[in-house]
Amino acid sequence: MRTGLSSVWARVKNWVIAVGVAAVLLISALAGDHPAPDGLGLLGYALVVASGLALAASRRAPVAVLVATGLCVVGYNAVGFGVPAIAYLFAVYAAVRAGHRLVTLGVSAALLVVLPLAIMVSPADGALKEALAQSRGVLELAWLVAAAAAGEALRQAERRADEAERTREETARLRATQERLHIARELHDSLTHQISIIKVQAEVAVHLARKRGEQVPESLLAIQEAGRAATRELRATLETLRDLTKSPSHGLDHLPELLAGAEKIGLATTLTIEGDQRDVPEAVGRTAYRIVQESLTNTARHASAAAAAVRIDYRPDALSIRIDDDGTARPGAAPVPGVGLLGMHERVLALGGRLRAEPRSGGGFTVQAELPVVRVP
Repeated sequence: MRTGLSSVWARVKNWVIAVGVAAVLLISALAGDHPAPDGLGLLGYALVVASGLALAASRRAPVAVLVATGLCVVGYNAVGFGVPAIAYLFAVYAAVRAGHRLVTLGVSAALLVVLPLAIMVSPADGALKEALAQSRGVLELAWLVAAAAAGEALRQAERRADEAERTREETARLRATQERLHIARELHDSLTHQISIIKVQAEVAVHLARKRGEQVPESLLAIQEAGRAATRELRATLETLRDLTKSPSHGLDHLPELLAGAEKIGLATTLTIEGDQRDVPEAVGRTAYRIVQESLTNTARHASAAAAAVRIDYRPDALSIRIDDDGTARPGAAPVPGVGLLGMHERVLALGGRLRAEPRSGGGFTVQAELPVVRVP
């Protein structure tokens, strides 16, 4: 929207300048001793006005405007109009600003050669010396240099501004990359070692129990499997932090494995799929997986529940997720907004969805999320 408004404003500004220059030139022509407004006189006035109005296109076609205004200057001087070439100076400024320095130099040199000849063949009286003097008054070389210098100065300033903007963006990306690497190192140092110890200890305990011919407790097997899963997920997360082109692969296809893990720790789970099952954007699938994962984790830790039901509903424009448990939560009890719930809220809001987490009227706790699937790239 801002770009569109700036473009409209630029066009309006160009037209204001063009009309203003055309008006000044016309007033100058009317105030001078020029041919009457008939025949060549009308042509001269038309060329004077046209040279000014041509500036409206100076931003879109600076070279074409430069040539057009130069021809207009030659034309109205050839019919006897000694009007200053203000429009051509504006065209020189616009062409140099756009970077056409050599073209501007060539056209200006040609104009300085042709203009005295045009004045010599005009109806005005005077010898060659007067013609040259008049040409210097119409188009002083110093004004050409000044217009070109102003255009070049502004072009350089705009280039430096663009370069500064690119530098800021690159610096911001570099800082973000460094921050991701820092987070990755912190996670690696603080979590990987501890999770590895848990996994190794659980595997050693399972191995010793089997070696002695004892029955391995289900809780110990669940710890072993959870350690392996946590190691895989942490490795995927660290890879994502180190490289944004990668992302953890957990999505809706991994829900059966997630629910199987919950079964191993004694939480009975059911998964219901409704609607026409189809592919959803990766961000939506990943968020849905994390919502189910966090909900089941909270159920296992805090709800004292025996069962949890997961329902995935594929709607035309949204993906609906609902997780219900039969825990000890009672209606009216406000849920404590821990890190898990806050994380779920942030994920859902980032996708433009809605999340509701509260005790159910019949007891237990429910988490409901709705993720749009049409607005997500």
